[in-house]
Amino acid sequence: MRFAIAIPQFFSDGAFDPGAFRAYLSRAEELGFESAWAQEHLLGPYPVLRPIETMTYAAACTERLRLGCAVFVSTLHNPVHLAQSLSTLDQLSRGRVEVGVGTGGKRRPFAAFEVDPARYAARFHEGLEVMRALWSEPRVTFTGEFWRLEDATLEPKPFQKPFPPVWYGGSGRNLLRRAVRHGHGFFGAGSSPTAAFADQVRTVREALAEEGRPEEDFAIAKRVYVAVDDDAGRARDRIDTELERLYGRRSADIESAAVAGTPDDCVRELRRVAEAGAELILFTPVFDPAEQMERLAETVIPRLT
Repeated sequence: MRFAIAIPQFFSDGAFDPGAFRAYLSRAEELGFESAWAQEHLLGPYPVLRPIETMTYAAACTERLRLGCAVFVSTLHNPVHLAQSLSTLDQLSRGRVEVGVGTGGKRRPFAAFEVDPARYAARFHEGLEVMRALWSEPRVTFTGEFWRLEDATLEPKPFQKPFPPVWYGGSGRNLLRRAVRHGHGFFGAGSSPTAAFADQVRTVREALAEEGRPEEDFAIAKRVYVAVDDDAGRARDRIDTELERLYGRRSADIESAAVAGTPDDCVRELRRVAEAGAELILFTPVFDPAEQMERLAETVIPRLT
């Protein structure tokens, strides 16, 4: 079992504290977390810093932590821009980048990004083809539905060869099967309850068997929104309030996916996540991140290893 921690991104205008941010990431390295991950939220009322810039700042604050985003809604990105940004960050961090990608689902503000909502899945898959080609081929000629490149080059290439690990986020069977064919791993969403995540893992393992790909060759992770408190009711109230702000609505599924309560409560529910198939758990506090990270490291993680 491996453990990751969320990169703090939720700051209102003027509230970001560079010193506290650096201290948090330095402490995450000291505590032994393997990686730290951002997430992407676009055009919502919840104040959140963009992932690529936050990851870049985090790279400058750390030496060992791997840095990822779970996930970029790559459907809404120009793949040439995103590929070059991630290649640059992989160079700056000396090969510590992990790339999570997802379609974003049907609720995204497609019109704001000039994306046809009827073709968002096709755009997602074509964009990844473009990115992989730019990362790994010296010159790229590509003619697709959405993008065309003629003898194009991207330099420098990523520090990791042929390119950083690519994780797929999502829940549809077709996407999960494509993840097995083309990706390095699957990342379960923080909004996905454990039972739903277990179903997704079963689909992934079926696809691995069909493709003849060893299970150890494909990683499985799960983001878990978490709140540890000696008062279980207070933990639940606080996390539900923050999740409503984050997602803009109350949702029984999202709330049931979150793990909140005493250390004993959290250990019990996180063991269920591990039993469902998670090999990497990404702890995502939505309030008091530094304090929550310390409590996880002291009272929860030692009982999961």
